[in-house]
Amino acid sequence: QVQLVESGGGLVQPGGSLRLSCTISSDSVSITPDGWYRQTPGNQRELVALIASDGEIHFADSVKGRFTLWRDIAKNTVYLTINNMKFEDTATYYCNALFSGTMYWGQGTPVTVSS
Repeated sequence: QVQLVESGGGLVQPGGSLRLSCTISSDSVSITPDGWYRQTPGNQRELVALIASDGEIHFADSVKGRFTLWRDIAKNTVYLTINNMKFEDTATYYCNALFSGTMYWGQGTPVTVSS
């Protein structure tokens, strides 16, 4: 049983910052999330940040320079910090993890950028 729980979403003004968390709980093994996605109503889920197998982190061009990611392996948690927030960052943010051939997703945490 693998569960992912995102948290930290909320209402932020343009230019503000937010830190999202994604924690994995697993019955048997220690795993950390593989990436963050975001989705707006009527649109496909968009990759925001991906943690490669070698540990290198890749960001979507649309968020480079504003998003940072940090892994706390001991806590099976990944943190996504969004800086200088823009209206187009409004979305529900999801994390995922691939384990034993199955992709697991969290329930998402909503982020709204509004003045």
